[in-house]
Amino acid sequence: MSTEADRTENVGNFTIRGARATDIDAVTGIDERITNLKKTDYWTDMFERYGNRANRFFLIAENDDKDVIGFIIGEVRTWEFGSQPSGWVFAIGVDPATRLNKVGSALFQAICDCLSKAGVDTVRTMLARDDELNMTFFRSQGMMGGPFLQLEMPLGGGSGK
Repeated sequence: MSTEADRTENVGNFTIRGARATDIDAVTGIDERITNLKKTDYWTDMFERYGNRANRFFLIAENDDKDVIGFIIGEVRTWEFGSQPSGWVFAIGVDPATRLNKVGSALFQAICDCLSKAGVDTVRTMLARDDELNMTFFRSQGMMGGPFLQLEMPLGGGSGK
Protein backbone atom coordinates (compact mmCIF):
# COMPACT_ATOMS: atom_id res chain seq x y z
CA MET A 1 0.00 0.00 0.00
CA SER A 2 1.00 3.61 -0.30
CA THR A 3 3.26 4.93 2.41
CA GLU A 4 0.70 6.31 4.81
CA ALA A 5 -2.52 4.59 3.74
CA ASP A 6 -1.44 1.32 5.32
CA ARG A 7 -1.52 2.73 8.82
CA THR A 8 -4.38 2.18 11.23
CA GLU A 9 -5.63 5.03 13.34
CA ASN A 10 -8.23 4.69 16.07
CA VAL A 11 -10.61 7.67 16.10
CA GLY A 12 -13.32 7.43 18.76
CA ASN A 13 -15.65 4.54 17.95
CA PHE A 14 -14.10 3.81 14.58
CA THR A 15 -10.75 3.14 12.94
CA ILE A 16 -9.25 4.56 9.76
CA ARG A 17 -7.01 2.32 7.66
CA GLY A 18 -5.95 1.68 4.09
CA ALA A 19 -8.50 -0.05 1.87
CA ARG A 20 -8.30 -3.75 1.11
CA ALA A 21 -9.77 -5.61 -1.86
CA THR A 22 -12.27 -7.20 0.54
CA ASP A 23 -13.72 -3.71 1.26
CA ILE A 24 -15.02 -3.18 -2.28
CA ASP A 25 -18.47 -4.70 -1.65
CA ALA A 26 -18.97 -2.49 1.41
CA VAL A 27 -17.77 0.64 -0.43
CA THR A 28 -20.09 -0.22 -3.32
CA GLY A 29 -22.96 -0.60 -0.85
CA ILE A 30 -22.32 2.76 0.82
CA ASP A 31 -22.11 4.49 -2.55
CA GLU A 32 -25.30 2.75 -3.69
CA ARG A 33 -27.15 3.97 -0.58
CA ILE A 34 -26.00 7.52 -1.37
CA THR A 35 -26.44 7.59 -5.17
CA ASN A 36 -29.01 4.82 -5.81
CA LEU A 37 -26.58 3.36 -8.38
CA LYS A 38 -24.67 0.10 -7.99
CA LYS A 39 -21.19 0.56 -9.51
CA THR A 40 -19.21 -2.55 -8.56
CA ASP A 41 -16.89 -2.37 -11.60
CA TYR A 42 -16.15 1.30 -10.92
CA TRP A 43 -15.18 0.69 -7.27
CA THR A 44 -13.11 -2.38 -8.20
CA ASP A 45 -11.22 -0.24 -10.71
CA MET A 46 -10.79 2.54 -8.13
CA PHE A 47 -9.20 0.09 -5.72
CA GLU A 48 -6.88 -1.22 -8.42
CA ARG A 49 -5.84 2.33 -9.33
CA TYR A 50 -5.65 3.89 -5.85
CA GLY A 51 -5.43 1.12 -3.28
CA ASN A 52 -1.80 0.14 -3.66
CA ARG A 53 0.21 2.94 -5.26
CA ALA A 54 2.50 5.64 -3.96
CA ASN A 55 0.93 9.07 -3.49
CA ARG A 56 -2.56 7.63 -4.01
CA PHE A 57 -4.77 7.01 -1.00
CA PHE A 58 -7.92 4.94 -0.53
CA LEU A 59 -8.85 5.09 3.15
CA ILE A 60 -11.58 3.22 4.99
CA ALA A 61 -13.40 3.98 8.24
CA GLU A 62 -14.66 0.94 10.08
CA ASN A 63 -16.58 0.69 13.34
CA ASP A 64 -15.72 -1.45 16.35
CA ASP A 65 -17.64 -4.36 14.76
CA LYS A 66 -15.32 -4.09 11.69
CA ASP A 67 -18.16 -2.82 9.46
CA VAL A 68 -17.04 -0.33 6.79
CA ILE A 69 -18.83 2.95 7.51
CA GLY A 70 -17.01 5.34 5.19
CA PHE A 71 -14.27 5.87 2.63
CA ILE A 72 -12.24 8.63 1.00
CA ILE A 73 -9.96 8.60 -2.05
CA GLY A 74 -7.35 11.09 -3.17
CA GLU A 75 -3.95 11.53 -4.71
CA VAL A 76 -1.07 13.88 -5.30
CA ARG A 77 -1.30 15.50 -8.73
CA THR A 78 1.62 17.43 -10.12
CA TRP A 79 1.97 20.34 -12.49
CA GLU A 80 -1.43 20.16 -14.18
CA PHE A 81 -1.95 23.41 -16.10
CA GLY A 82 0.86 25.09 -14.20
CA SER A 83 -0.42 24.13 -10.76
CA GLN A 84 2.09 23.37 -8.05
CA PRO A 85 1.85 19.75 -6.83
CA SER A 86 -1.29 19.45 -4.73
CA GLY A 87 -3.55 16.90 -3.15
CA TRP A 88 -6.90 16.08 -4.70
CA VAL A 89 -9.84 14.42 -2.98
CA PHE A 90 -12.27 13.03 -5.52
CA ALA A 91 -14.42 10.54 -3.65
CA ILE A 92 -15.88 10.46 -0.17
CA GLY A 93 -18.79 8.50 1.20
CA VAL A 94 -20.15 7.90 4.66
CA ASP A 95 -22.93 5.44 5.36
CA PRO A 96 -26.04 7.62 5.77
CA ALA A 97 -26.87 5.77 9.03
CA THR A 98 -23.50 6.89 10.45
CA ARG A 99 -23.48 10.55 9.42
CA LEU A 100 -23.06 13.30 12.02
CA ASN A 101 -20.59 11.18 14.00
CA LYS A 102 -17.45 12.92 12.62
CA VAL A 103 -16.60 9.99 10.31
CA GLY A 104 -16.29 12.26 7.25
CA SER A 105 -14.25 14.82 9.18
CA ALA A 106 -11.88 12.14 10.46
CA LEU A 107 -11.49 10.64 6.97
CA PHE A 108 -10.80 14.09 5.52
CA GLN A 109 -8.21 14.83 8.20
CA ALA A 110 -6.57 11.44 7.64
CA ILE A 111 -6.24 11.97 3.89
CA CYS A 112 -4.96 15.51 4.48
CA ASP A 113 -2.31 14.01 6.77
CA CYS A 114 -1.36 11.50 4.05
CA LEU A 115 -1.16 14.24 1.44
CA SER A 116 0.90 16.49 3.69
CA LYS A 117 3.35 13.67 4.42
CA ALA A 118 3.57 13.10 0.65
CA GLY A 119 4.90 16.66 0.36
CA VAL A 120 2.00 18.87 -0.72
CA ASP A 121 0.62 21.88 1.11
CA THR A 122 -2.74 22.32 -0.66
CA VAL A 123 -5.75 20.05 -1.04
CA ARG A 124 -8.40 20.50 -3.73
CA THR A 125 -11.65 18.90 -4.81
CA MET A 126 -14.34 19.53 -7.42
CA LEU A 127 -18.09 19.37 -6.85
CA ALA A 128 -21.29 19.91 -8.76
CA ARG A 129 -22.82 23.30 -7.93
CA ASP A 130 -26.02 21.65 -6.70
CA ASP A 131 -24.25 19.09 -4.47
CA GLU A 132 -25.26 20.84 -1.27
CA LEU A 133 -24.36 17.91 1.00
CA ASN A 134 -20.73 17.71 -0.09
CA MET A 135 -20.40 21.48 -0.55
CA THR A 136 -21.50 22.00 3.06
CA PHE A 137 -19.18 19.26 4.26
CA PHE A 138 -16.06 20.50 2.48
CA ARG A 139 -16.72 24.11 3.47
CA SER A 140 -17.08 22.99 7.09
CA GLN A 141 -13.59 21.50 6.74
CA GLY A 142 -12.21 24.92 5.76
CA MET A 143 -12.19 24.53 1.98
CA MET A 144 -13.15 27.47 -0.26
CA GLY A 145 -13.11 28.47 -3.91
CA GLY A 146 -9.71 28.03 -5.55
CA PRO A 147 -7.82 29.70 -8.38
CA PHE A 148 -8.96 27.42 -11.24
CA LEU A 149 -12.13 27.38 -13.35
CA GLN A 150 -13.74 24.26 -14.73
CA LEU A 151 -14.50 24.37 -18.46
CA GLU A 152 -16.47 21.80 -20.43
CA MET A 153 -18.10 21.06 -23.77
CA PRO A 154 -20.32 18.28 -25.06
CA LEU A 155 -18.74 15.57 -27.21
CA GLY A 156 -20.21 13.42 -29.91
CA GLY A 157 -23.56 14.22 -31.48
CA GLY A 158 -23.70 17.81 -30.23
CA SER A 159 -22.42 20.74 -32.23
CA GLY A 160 -20.39 22.03 -29.27
CA LYS A 161 -22.00 25.48 -29.61
